[in-house]
Amino acid sequence: QWLSDRKKRALQKKDVDIRRRIELIQDFEMPTVSTKIKVSRDGQYIMAVGTYKPRVRCFDTYQLSQKFERCLDSEVVTFEILSDDYSKIVFLQCGRFVEFHSQHGHYYRTRIPKFGRDFSYHYPSCDLYFVGASSEVYRLNLEQGRFLNSLQTEASESNVCDINPVHFLFAMGTAEGKVECWDPRTRNRVGLLDCALSSVTADTEIEGLPSISALKFDGALNMAVGTSTGQVLLYDLRSSNPLIVKDHHYGLPIKSIQFQHQLDLIISADSRIIKMWNKDTGKIFTSMEPEHDINDVCLYPNSGMLMTANEAPKMNIYYIPVLGPAPKWCSFLDNLTEELEENPESTVYDDYKFVTRKDLENLGLAHLIGSSLLRAYMHGFFMDIRLYHKAKMMANPFAYEEYRREKIRQKIEETRAQRVQLKKLPKVNKELALKLIEEEGEEQQISKKRKQKNLPSLLKDDRFKVMFENPDFQVDEQSEEFRLLNPLVSKISEKRKRKLKILEELEAQGQEEEEEPEGKASDAESSESSDDEKGWVEEVRKQRKLLRQEEKLKRQERLKEDQQTLLKPQFFEIKEGEEFRSFKDSAKKQKLMKKTLEDRLKLEEKLGTLNVSDTTVGSKQATFKLKKSEQQRKQQEAEKLHRQERKSLRRSASQLKSRRGRGRLFH
Repeated sequence: QWLSDRKKRALQKKDVDIRRRIELIQDFEMPTVSTKIKVSRDGQYIMAVGTYKPRVRCFDTYQLSQKFERCLDSEVVTFEILSDDYSKIVFLQCGRFVEFHSQHGHYYRTRIPKFGRDFSYHYPSCDLYFVGASSEVYRLNLEQGRFLNSLQTEASESNVCDINPVHFLFAMGTAEGKVECWDPRTRNRVGLLDCALSSVTADTEIEGLPSISALKFDGALNMAVGTSTGQVLLYDLRSSNPLIVKDHHYGLPIKSIQFQHQLDLIISADSRIIKMWNKDTGKIFTSMEPEHDINDVCLYPNSGMLMTANEAPKMNIYYIPVLGPAPKWCSFLDNLTEELEENPESTVYDDYKFVTRKDLENLGLAHLIGSSLLRAYMHGFFMDIRLYHKAKMMANPFAYEEYRREKIRQKIEETRAQRVQLKKLPKVNKELALKLIEEEGEEQQISKKRKQKNLPSLLKDDRFKVMFENPDFQVDEQSEEFRLLNPLVSKISEKRKRKLKILEELEAQGQEEEEEPEGKASDAESSESSDDEKGWVEEVRKQRKLLRQEEKLKRQERLKEDQQTLLKPQFFEIKEGEEFRSFKDSAKKQKLMKKTLEDRLKLEEKLGTLNVSDTTVGSKQATFKLKKSEQQRKQQEAEKLHRQERKSLRRSASQLKSRRGRGRLFH
């Protein structure tokens, strides 16, 4: 804003962003806010409505400028272009008015009974269908010039509507989250979709009942529905379940839904973001988040151009070459996009330095606040970069000397790092740590040759830190598993033990470690590896022999302990209600458990506790009778006696009653 005209012209030569700015259509804006934007069917005219004052503007794409502007009495809710050009337009306004415009201007104005929210035009019958704050759908016939019988729906209110361009099915979205489909020929409802239940999935969180905020048909069978909670549902008209549910994750009502057929994309928009996603998989293609809130989105037919109506004067135009070619009236965009370079160029602020108030005090320039040399911006100021460098040199004349010393110190530290350093090993698993250090050194040499990245060390990893601190994680080299799995570990461990002794001595003396002696020749190393391969089997055999001897010694010790111990008699208590028979029952049970399943089933069949039969399908059916314990048997016998006593009491009572009755009769 505060740059001079000369500076702006100079920047235009340097700055790529400024050179990229193209004003496709002159004065493509509204005074305050734009609410709706549409393209005529011939593609020549772009029409937009907005405020303030309420107006409609028509832009001619062939002339790249505004064709006309008409002011209206009230704000426009939505509008529709009935003809191929701008000659027939219908506006639905806030005050229940429906206004018709012809080529010359205002033509006719009428009113509907309730406030309207959306309308659709049925081309075969020339009917306008209005939905709004009512359960009725009002029909206005443009051929006869009169209202027809309205459609009575189950909804309390309706928000949006649309007519299928193929078979002319009329669909309307209600405030209860349902979509009602009507046949205009019979004026009967042919379908009902409950989108509110389908929109709620495991990942979504909603506070209230979702209502329908957007509706759009695609071909004869597909329909997309947008909800007030930010979900988009794609339906096949032959199914009541959605094919896919896409959540915007903003919780804002869906404002617009468009279909892009070349890449099979759905372009859905709420007031904050425009998302493009694949209609088959739901995968995001791209998204755009403009600076201002979005009111409407219009996709120019058969192209990659996108226009938005915003809560700002400027109406945005986006061109995405991947979606399609540029329209024929701006075909030069294809050439421009090919010439654009992706390399970053200088920006407006390259010649200026941003400084805070504290920086100015350090530089001794606090007295310049309020002068033309400093431009206030956010929490600081912009100043000329040349003035900043001069002030810094004067404030700190020894800056170069400090920079030189810092560089020398860094070089000295690099040379120190190349020296042999004393390795501090952990207290636990010292041999394992030494092994890891050796392996890490070898891997570093290999990675340097192959030019690969070094992998992180286990010693520096916090996840394995406890392994070298807690003594519970100490590796037991005398265990059987370790000795059998590592038969050649003994030779390598001897070398490591020597190194450990040397390191411990150096730590005790506090002296620096000298350079290590040179290793053996390559021939000696190869012979050593061959000896290791030959002696591997012998080492395993030795370890096994030692393990067998240790096992024999352990057995002998156990036998001695058993001979010394004296067996004491054990007493067992029998539970109440159980009878002690003999120890033979347990022996029988053990014998039964040793037998096969077939033998056990045969025994149970003989006893009558199992019944096996063939079914009609060809499989086997087995029924079991559970054995009853002594307590259960006694309980059943007591129940039987109780029943018999009750029966006898009932009989005696009935006999007494009959006798009394006879006595009264005789009396």
